[in-house]
Formats: sequence, C-alpha cells, structure tokens
Amino acid sequence: SRPAPAAPPAAPAPAPAPGAVEAVRRVLAEGGAPEALAVQVASGLGEGAEAALRADPWQLLRIGGVRPEQADGFARALLGAACGPDDERRGRAVTVWLLEQAALAGHTALELTALTAALARRGVPDPDAAVQSTIAEAEALVFQDALEEPGAPAAREEDGEEDGEEQRPVRVLAGLERYALAEESLADGLARLVNSLPKEVTGPWEAVASGASGGAAELARAVAGHALVLHTGGEAARAEPAALLGAARAAGLRAFAVCHTPGGRHRLAALLGDAEETPDVGTVAGVLSGTEGPGRDAEGALDLDLLVVLDAPQLDVESGAMLVESLPDGARLVLSGDPGVLWSAGPGRVFADLLAAKACPQLASRTPDPGPLGELVSGVGAGELHQVEAPGKEIVIVPVRDAGEAVHRTVQLVADSVPRAIGVAPERTVVITPGHGGAAGTRALNTALKERLNPGPGRFGGFDPGDRVAYSPAPGRMVPGRVVDADADGLRLECAGESVVVPRERVEHSVRHGWALTAHQAAGGRWPAAVVVLPGDAAQTLTRPWVYTAFGRAERHLSVVHGVEQALPRAVAEVGAKPRTTRLRTLLRAQLPAAD
Repeated sequence: SRPAPAAPPAAPAPAPAPGAVEAVRRVLAEGGAPEALAVQVASGLGEGAEAALRADPWQLLRIGGVRPEQADGFARALLGAACGPDDERRGRAVTVWLLEQAALAGHTALELTALTAALARRGVPDPDAAVQSTIAEAEALVFQDALEEPGAPAAREEDGEEDGEEQRPVRVLAGLERYALAEESLADGLARLVNSLPKEVTGPWEAVASGASGGAAELARAVAGHALVLHTGGEAARAEPAALLGAARAAGLRAFAVCHTPGGRHRLAALLGDAEETPDVGTVAGVLSGTEGPGRDAEGALDLDLLVVLDAPQLDVESGAMLVESLPDGARLVLSGDPGVLWSAGPGRVFADLLAAKACPQLASRTPDPGPLGELVSGVGAGELHQVEAPGKEIVIVPVRDAGEAVHRTVQLVADSVPRAIGVAPERTVVITPGHGGAAGTRALNTALKERLNPGPGRFGGFDPGDRVAYSPAPGRMVPGRVVDADADGLRLECAGESVVVPRERVEHSVRHGWALTAHQAAGGRWPAAVVVLPGDAAQTLTRPWVYTAFGRAERHLSVVHGVEQALPRAVAEVGAKPRTTRLRTLLRAQLPAAD
C-alpha cells in the first residue's frame, strides 16, 4: 500500500525570542565567537540553545559556515583545561559536520574509510570510536550495501556458512538519517509504483498513444505500458513530454507536469499553447508545498494518473522521495531531462542513478537543439569543443588576460555590446561564473554590475529597488527576482510574477544580488542572452557538465569571457561529473529487476 506522503518542506522557523537571542549572545561573547551568530544559533539549536552550548560547545558546528577550528577555539575558551581533542563531544560533532559537508557536495552518504580518514585529518585521535559514538547517539546511520561487480565471482563465506552459499562484496557507508531515509523512501516508492500498475493497458492510455506522433508517440506507448519511464534530450526535446501531457489531458486523464524553476514552467506552458500559464504545469517546490498542483485525494495522494517531471537531473533525493510518495498506486511517472547538465544542488544524483539502474524504459529524444548554439552545446556534451560558424553573432569569444579585465568586459557586454548588437536588454541577460568568491566570482561581478546598471546606496541590507536578486527560500533552491521596495516587514521582491516579502532577519542569508549566478543556480533556467565568465583561477574547477550547463542557458546569444586558455577544451574533453556517493542504484537493484 502507498505510504503516507512525506510532509512538505517546513516553513522557516519563527524568529527566536529576544531573550533567547541575548542569552546566546552572552555565551558566544564569553567563548570569543562572533556575536552576530546569535540569531542563527538560537534558531538552529532551538529552545535552550544557551544551555546546549555550555554543555557541548561543539554544537556551534551545527551552524552553517562555522568550521571545526572555530568551534575548537570556542570550546577551549568555555571549557579551559577540560577541553581536549579526544573529547567524545568533539568527535561526534566533527563526524556530523563532515557528513553535512558531504551532503552539501551532493553525497547522500560517505564510505566509512573516507569518513575515518577525514576525521583523522581533522585531528580526531580515534576516528573509529568517534563514528561509533555518533551512531550510538543516533546522529548518523551505518549501512552495508552489496557491490555489483560484473564478471567477478561472488566471494564465498568460509566460516559457518553452508557449502556453496555465496556472499557478495559489500561497502560500508555512513550517512545522516534524513538523506538515508529519503533515498530508501524513494526506492520503495518507485518499486511501489512499478508493482502497482495494472497488467492491462486501459482505453484512455491507448488513446494517448494514438493521439501523439513522432517522438511523443514513442514516449506515449512506453508510458501506456510502464509506471516509470525516463526520457532524455535537450531543450528542444521538451516538446515531446509537452505533447504527451496534452494528449493525456485530451484523453480525459488527470495529468500534470512540474519543472525545476518558474522559468521552466513558463517555457513548458508556451509549448502547450499558453504563453502565460496553464493549470496543468507547476514547479516541484510549488507542488510539494501545496501552492500549485492538482490537489490531493482523501488519502493524501496527488489526484493524478500521470506526473511528468522535467529538468529531472535537478531533482535531489528529498524532493524526489516526497514527489514519489505523493503519487497514488497505478499512476505513471515520467522523468525527463538532459543527462549532460549538472546534477542537483541538493544531495543525490537521482536521474543519473535511475539511468544507470536500467530498471525501466529509457527513451532518448532524436530532436536536436537548433542553430549554432545547439551545435556548440551538443558538441560539448559529446566531449568536443567545436568552432561553430555563427553568422548572426550567436556565439562570441572575448579573450581576457586577468580577472579584472574579465569583470570589466562582462559589464561592457551586458550593459552595451549585447543590447546594441543582439537587441537583448541587460535585464534579459544572465552572467554565469564558476563560484561566488574570487576576483571574478558572483560577488565581484554583481558589485560591478549593480554599480553600472542600478547604482544606489543599498539602503536595505545592500539592496535598492530595481536590483536583480537571487532569492533562496530554502537550501538548494534559487528563484530569480527583482527588489520592489523595503519596509518594516522586510525586503519586498517580485519573483516569477509573485510578490515575496523576506523578513529582515533572513535577508542576509537568503537574498543575493542576481545579475551574476553560478551554473548550479542557473540550472533549469534559460535567458535570451548569457555571458559565461571563465577567469584564469577557474581552470581547475571546470568540468564538462559545468560548461554544458553554462553554455546551454543561452537561447539566442552566448558570449564567453575567456581567460582559461587550453583548460576549457581540456575540461570539455577529459573532466566528467564530480563523483557522488549515493545508495539509490543499489537500493533499486534489490527491488526492481533490470529492464530488457
């Protein structure tokens, strides 16, 4: 039977009481920690935060941005001679911190050997004991997952096992409970969907298959007979799931589609013939929060026969689990996306793991993205950086010598060159750069772009009306927007046509200037023009998925501010996706047989 749907993402916790914040501020000052952390600590540790810090100063590590050496200094100041590197509290806190850092890098778990080695590097004298203590306190979980080694014979148990019984090699992993349970719930939910599908294909699904043509017909036939179908392709290939959605609705089926971003929702609505919006399309976050979508039945499941998820590579394990848990028995699920783009900002590699598991039909679209930009991006996906003919200035390379020149030329492109030569206004151009820091990161570029495009005193936390912003309502989510005003309630934004008020105390942590983004922030979005900035210090961080994602955000024009010389073609040819340790493929292998 279908498990109860997971709760939607929780709303931000209410601001802590002033008295609690003041108590935390005093203990932070006593330990030499920045008093500016008081609100974060009081919110993060909850009621009794001051007492919790005094009892275990390393609890400070639970606050985002705090590093072990900073927590160690805080603990020494509070505990004095009683503070030591072998303190069990320190071992547990550093273990949890390492697992949280791994989650930020996309891992849902870490191999035990990697975790203990990292603990040793952080000065934990007995890493094994630290891990065992963390597990005993239920702050982490441990798993033994069987490894699949094609062509290798399984190992035999020698001690006490019946003759002939075989044991596969295993890997031992540790992880945080929230991601472990999400990954297991996702695997369970997918197996439930697959196993709940009626054996007979009913009339409406036959009508869907007959009502589509080309690649959409092939997709419809697969969906008619299977509960889970994977669909791959670029931007132009979105027309196929859009046609499937239209055919399903025309056949009287309850069908809905979700995208990663409001911009993706708008593009899909346009494919469905509605340049504004359509009630059949939403975002993942909107459906999970209940603000968008088809509504739920008496059991709490989404009232659907078919859910199509576009931008599937951006689906992390928690969002994926909540979506799948919310589907009723007998529903069909289509996950569609471009496997060449960056994986989700949150932990997991859901789409890649499902593709690798080969546990359901996979259809690759034969619809290529058109024009010089389509040719360039397609080549990058294949590991080749082609020189593409661009008679309409669709692609422009701007060489630069250093980061300072990269910033200068980027501002010039956005403010002058692209509007004049291409006819795309600055507010419809996105700047993409590898990171937030550095001389040509998002912070430096946004400072320069604000000065040129919307100068002002930054009278509300550095922001002025008219500023472009990147608003993060939750970790791993980014919504582009614009500052409208500010008042006693907070910063007022317009995001995807909706009004948003960000309370004063959350502005610093959830709003950044947004003329320049990272590729992860831009994933799932498209802009008429994109300026991709590659300063010299980015050479070591470039990967093929990063370049593919960044270049693919441009609809009409791409400028590449190029300062990495041969590092760019080398990254495209040789540097694949950064590895992520996940369990989904192993979990699926145990529950779903590989498809033919």
